[in-house]
Amino acid sequence: MTVPRADAGTPLAIGPLAVWPPVVLAPMAGITNAPFRRLCRTFEPGGLFVSEMITARGLAERNAKTLRMARFADDEPIRSIQLYGTEPRAIADAVGFLVGEQRADHIDLNFGCPVAKVTRKGGGAALPVHRALFGHIVRAAVRGAGDAPVTVKLRIGVDDRVHTFLDAGRIAEAEGAAAVSLHARTAEQHYSGRADWAAIAGLKAAVTSIPVLGNGDIWEAADALRMVDATGCDGVVVGRGCLGRPWLFRDLALAFSGREPPTPPRLGDVRDVLRRHARLLAGWLGEPVAVRDIRKHVGWYLQGYPVGGDGRRRLTAAATIADFEAELDRLDPDLSPLPGTAAQPRGKTSGPIRVALPDGWLDGVEDPSPAVEDEREPVSGG
Repeated sequence: MTVPRADAGTPLAIGPLAVWPPVVLAPMAGITNAPFRRLCRTFEPGGLFVSEMITARGLAERNAKTLRMARFADDEPIRSIQLYGTEPRAIADAVGFLVGEQRADHIDLNFGCPVAKVTRKGGGAALPVHRALFGHIVRAAVRGAGDAPVTVKLRIGVDDRVHTFLDAGRIAEAEGAAAVSLHARTAEQHYSGRADWAAIAGLKAAVTSIPVLGNGDIWEAADALRMVDATGCDGVVVGRGCLGRPWLFRDLALAFSGREPPTPPRLGDVRDVLRRHARLLAGWLGEPVAVRDIRKHVGWYLQGYPVGGDGRRRLTAAATIADFEAELDRLDPDLSPLPGTAAQPRGKTSGPIRVALPDGWLDGVEDPSPAVEDEREPVSGG
């Protein structure tokens, strides 16, 4: 495996932030909380690890649940958070709060979420259709953030007929965004099919003064190098590929440094990481919540390992962290993953879907008005 660029080793510059390796953890609802971010940093501290998506209106109105989701751990070197909203004023208020009171170092704006309860209100992947509104939101965030960099997450567009990413990338660049990233699927694709890396190359050609990051189908370290080589992008955003594999960030750092990542770990090492993950969740959320939350991670950690259905069921049925750890101890530590499973997709694979949009949304592309008021409660998805 070789590094495809002569300038490999140069940190990714996102405003004043120097990120090496040039790797960003994608915000994932219910996944990228502080415990998971800390776990990823134990394998590679130099990347950029972004929180779950939160709603601007909820922050602006100090909604209790939103505030809990927006917490940072004391040891986070870069406080990075993703924000969703459809109203420039709410975005500005939320950004001001995050940078001022929460001491956030980086704000990412979500314009890529394909979830129906977001897009039917003109948010997420639907919002860049309305270019003026999109520009006003990016401008409001940049002004409210001061010295903290604001980045923008996009999808290709609504569907194969309505592509928005090139216009949106240029607008974000003009309004002062520090970087743009592209999940190279349409909202209609959801998480199905293959990501169109050619679209990332197209965005890189269109946006020339700030970094362009690629996202989609990075399942192992070699995929990131291939993406950079194929598209010329300045860095990569990793989402589903790290589910159950926080050590992927170590592998990416090695690959970008021109070194060979290790072979996939034996199950004994995997169960040690899973144990640590459960304990971190318990310390952050409390044991009753943590023991339920860790269940969704079990299948991802064990993907590819021939442990059998009974072992998985016992782990997901554990009522306490102690019970969970006892079940982990029953797993055979010498098991290796089955050949070829490391590069298999994980997480969501649903799609294609029918994209829900507000009535007449495709007709008013220069209308600067939001379709509806922003959500007050946190929104899942992204």
